[in-house]
Amino acid sequence: MLADNTSAWPQQQATLFSLIHSDPRFYLINKQPGVSFHREGEEPGLLDAVRHGLQDDALWPVHRLDRITSGLILLARSSQVASQLGAAFAEHAVEKYYLAMSERKPQKKQGLIKGDMDKGRGGAWRLLPSLQHPAVTQFFSYSVQPGLRLFLLRPRSGKTHQLRVAMKSQSAPILGDTLYGGSAADRGYLHAYALRFSLDGEAFSFLCPPDQGEYFLGQALQDCLQREAKEPWDLPWPKV
Repeated sequence: MLADNTSAWPQQQATLFSLIHSDPRFYLINKQPGVSFHREGEEPGLLDAVRHGLQDDALWPVHRLDRITSGLILLARSSQVASQLGAAFAEHAVEKYYLAMSERKPQKKQGLIKGDMDKGRGGAWRLLPSLQHPAVTQFFSYSVQPGLRLFLLRPRSGKTHQLRVAMKSQSAPILGDTLYGGSAADRGYLHAYALRFSLDGEAFSFLCPPDQGEYFLGQALQDCLQREAKEPWDLPWPKV
């Protein structure tokens, strides 16, 4: 959890993240939804909160999450480790798994979403049929209850808004993601759920179930996670 000496900050700034794992080489944190990675005007960013909360200014980000997305983020504790982890992300050697929810049925229940991405209007992106430098996403979907589906997503590339665009392309925009046609909700229902990677020959696997959001915390969703996605790396993922 956060260090105790956060009283000088407003309470909302002291709850932007929680610490999942501490290693001499990196921190693994759980980012809360609605938090920007960097400072925006007077609003503190995630890095500000982590540096203050952990009383450690020596942090190097090696990847990031959209503002609406919660979940796991790795922060290196030295430039050397940042270089190692950054290269692993660039080479897609870090396995990333996300959870999303939608009120709509996808065009297919599982499979591969693949295509180039192009910037559209209002900050949104769109998926193209071309495959020159495609975004690639594998996914499974599960019925949680009538009118609500869980998606387990594995991005195999690292494009801006990739998962949000992939979900929209399946006619199942993420609940709460109004930029891409999702219904309004108490949060954007996209969460970085699991990471698996190696560092200095040591293997790491982490799971972080979501801890905010009415639908993420429902018993039906919890049961579905335990039944279908307890160890996402062992699932028979669609071929890339």
